[in-house]
Amino acid sequence: MNQLSNNHDIVACHLCDAVFDKPQLKQGQSAKCHRCGSTLVERKVDSINRSFYWSIAGIVLLIPAILLPIMGVTLAKQYHNASLLDCILVLIDRGFFMIATLVFLFAIAVPIVRLFGAFYIAISFKYQRLSSSMLTFFRAYHHLGHWAMLNVFMLGIIVSMYKLIDDTELSVNLGLLSLILWLICTTMASITLDQDYIWETLEQEFTHEDS
Repeated sequence: MNQLSNNHDIVACHLCDAVFDKPQLKQGQSAKCHRCGSTLVERKVDSINRSFYWSIAGIVLLIPAILLPIMGVTLAKQYHNASLLDCILVLIDRGFFMIATLVFLFAIAVPIVRLFGAFYIAISFKYQRLSSSMLTFFRAYHHLGHWAMLNVFMLGIIVSMYKLIDDTELSVNLGLLSLILWLICTTMASITLDQDYIWETLEQEFTHEDS
């Protein structure tokens, strides 16, 4: 019991592994490592509300981002456009099942799970509907961030546009704008969450109860 309590009162630098007493911070404050200068702990301003509203915006943009045409291509006097979902279906139709699966996972499935995960965490804290399962859920959500690859998909779109622009006539459609805005909302919903505050609250609330 005492060892667990003591562990909660210290913090280690993620760069140089120096260990310090955990400071008590107010919103907007941060603590720096005396050895390397990196940020040890940071308290974000209005974290829960900001993540909540970014999540709602992302949920609103979800359907347009997936279903609206991303861009149109005019080639040999024929015009074609495709949405993100159309791209996946074409890959399946051409037999590229592995690539289609990866695009679906990293461009649609993982961002959706992260978006709704951030929304669930934010609304649970906003309305104080915390349960012991939230600790396990947040651990899983924390690790899911390493699998966010939508930015790589966006880079692929930009590279493709650059390569095609000399040979074809390209037009940007509303789907691309929706996809970019969805990417921004999904990212912001995650990074505005104050993870130190969430960890500390959940551990104080439920780890002590289990002990």
